[in-house]
Amino acid sequence: MLGCLRAAVAAISADRGAGCVRCRFSMAKSKFEYVRDFETDDTCLPNCWIVVRLDGRNFHRFAEQHEFKKPNDDRALHLMTKCAQTVMQELEDIAIAYGQSDEYSFVFKRKSKWFKRRASKFMTHVVSQFASSYVFYWKDYFKDQQLLYPPGFDGRIVLYPSNQNLKDYLSWRQADCHINNLYNTVFWMLVQRSGLTPVQAQDRLQGTLAGDKNEILFSEFNINYNNEPLMYRKGTVLIWQKVNEVMTKKIKLPKESEEKEVEVTRTRTKVVPLHCDIIGEQFWEEYPEILAEDS
Repeated sequence: MLGCLRAAVAAISADRGAGCVRCRFSMAKSKFEYVRDFETDDTCLPNCWIVVRLDGRNFHRFAEQHEFKKPNDDRALHLMTKCAQTVMQELEDIAIAYGQSDEYSFVFKRKSKWFKRRASKFMTHVVSQFASSYVFYWKDYFKDQQLLYPPGFDGRIVLYPSNQNLKDYLSWRQADCHINNLYNTVFWMLVQRSGLTPVQAQDRLQGTLAGDKNEILFSEFNINYNNEPLMYRKGTVLIWQKVNEVMTKKIKLPKESEEKEVEVTRTRTKVVPLHCDIIGEQFWEEYPEILAEDS
């Protein structure tokens, strides 16, 4: 009996790859296979835009603990965009992404077959890739600020059946960016430059409209909100674009004994950040390939 067991172990060790395949196959046909019936079908409806939106979990506390600048911290915003670019480079079926503050939305193509269109796969791949990138690239943006604890992100997935539905969704997120940034800009000016407490600043702004906030900024702080950076007011749009890259290459020319360095231009498709309006039609007319069926 012991000899037979040793022979079996030796055979498996000698052909480990094939052995693993056989083990998985036998496990799938075991008496425990019934537990797969408890899995729910989360296949996304066909011919719909698949949007995965992630948000930072408890990022108000995270921002305070890591001393983010108020109302906007360029380091944090650029880090978020770097993470989003990494996600798009890994998951190339993403047609466009939009981000602001501590959130990013990723739009998968309508006809994407990735992950067999399983919602859980889309969401977990995006969130895990983004979160790991946030930690990985932290030092590139917060050079002197130690990461005190791991950040968390939650995600949700929504399907939009028409191009107009998708455009309205992205318009909603950009409108939200404008509303929040205008409020935060006035709020922190009142706190930092007028000496109000956060509660006093909140009371001062209660019931005010956009025009009122713009007037406070201009009359009390000489700030024209329309001159604030577009990244703050519009958020960040990520799209695929062809970019010409010039690089130096060593080649050996005919009848030449030594190699020479020459400049070579190559066209590559890269994820490019834009800070522009996406509520109007101009953006969609300029980049029609985003909504194209065969993009």
